[in-house]
Amino acid sequence: MNRNGNALFDPKLENYLRDAQTSQLDELSEWLRIPSVSTLPQHKADVERAAGWLAQKMEAAGLQNVEIIPTDGHPIVYGDWLHAEEHAPTLLVYGHYDVQPIDPEELWDSPPFEPTVRGDDLYARGASDDKGQLFAHVAAVEALLAASGPLPVNVKFLVEGEEEVGSPALTAYLPAATEKLAADVCLVSDTHILSPDQPMIIYGLRGVWAGEVTVKGPSQDLHSGMFGGAVHNPNQALCSLLAQLHDSAGRVAVPGFYDEVQTLTEEERTALAQVPYGETELLQETGAPAAWGEEGYTITERIGARPTLEINGMWGGFIGDGFKTVIPGEAHAKVSCRLVPDQPSPAIGPMIEQFLQGIAPPTVEVSVNTLQHAPATVVPLDVPEMRAAARAYKSVFGVEPVFSREGGSIPIATVVQESLGIPILFMGFGLPDDNLHAPNEKLHLPNFYRGIRVGIALMQELISS
Repeated sequence: MNRNGNALFDPKLENYLRDAQTSQLDELSEWLRIPSVSTLPQHKADVERAAGWLAQKMEAAGLQNVEIIPTDGHPIVYGDWLHAEEHAPTLLVYGHYDVQPIDPEELWDSPPFEPTVRGDDLYARGASDDKGQLFAHVAAVEALLAASGPLPVNVKFLVEGEEEVGSPALTAYLPAATEKLAADVCLVSDTHILSPDQPMIIYGLRGVWAGEVTVKGPSQDLHSGMFGGAVHNPNQALCSLLAQLHDSAGRVAVPGFYDEVQTLTEEERTALAQVPYGETELLQETGAPAAWGEEGYTITERIGARPTLEINGMWGGFIGDGFKTVIPGEAHAKVSCRLVPDQPSPAIGPMIEQFLQGIAPPTVEVSVNTLQHAPATVVPLDVPEMRAAARAYKSVFGVEPVFSREGGSIPIATVVQESLGIPILFMGFGLPDDNLHAPNEKLHLPNFYRGIRVGIALMQELISS
């Protein structure tokens, strides 16, 4: 039922959804107990076990042609149901079954791989990112097939085990599997909504560039008492160079950085203005003493619709306990950019390197090494599938969703768009405080069950999109 207490579906389906809640939670908890940490080699067997569990569940739910696709890394799981009426659209559901490491384990209030319900929340690693959100769509298919007969649309599932490590296997697999994965729209539930009662559709994700800046000075570490004041300290030079990456108005100072940035349309600025999130919410959520950023843009626009350049880490010289008076031979910084549509991600690293080399003094040498990059993803607000998504959310939550851009990145989303040429619907039901990648990750159970209903409603709404 929606928030007004009205039945959404026929009585048989409503009864099924009510009676299945206990088994749905039990099954999700069973899957969450598998520590499918993709980045740690010691969990390779667990990742494979999680893929096998999902494949068995997909078959039990009524999906067909289920297979575990081996890769050079962790396996991909595929399944489909392709018996909808003629001319019915095909929905591709993407998700991932791998999870982040649990560190620091001592900060968990309950064991990270022993799912625990406290109040209305289920605590476990992967509960929200992304096992719980993906499982809701498997449960939605199962509910429709069990209680209503044929699905209104064709459905394909594509689930990977490497999202948390950059999706290398799926990136290689997708371009060669376009016929198999052909669909009309892709559904991704790996995002969050604003609150338990306010749904939100993410229509854009920023891209990313990440790299390492190295400043080299002397050929080795030097005694600061013997050479201080005569040799330029690379730590000092690095700080000076990084400080010049932004101007006093918060804009990135690298020439050419904004040349290809799309200007926000008035329609988008109006839509983003409807998101009830601003400086007050930002300061409450982050604990920062004041907001900062590019002048002329709201907090929501800065977070999701404008590009950034961040310094993520710095090191050089002696940083251990005690004291060692050295001038380091090298200094380093991890730097990353969040990119918006049309910014060429491969060009960002050379752009930054040219700028830093141009302003560097002759006393040091500067280089920039690109570690990863991916372009931004955006879906027009007026495509029919987006309107179907909005109707599905409203039918379950009883309120219109707001539309926003997400500040983070899902690199595989761009590969899906480029390989398959279809729009992507980012329809999550996690919450901002779900502690993704942190201790005490959780999933709000009322929204888990709503997520199942939203998945069903979307399949029904796509018929009339």
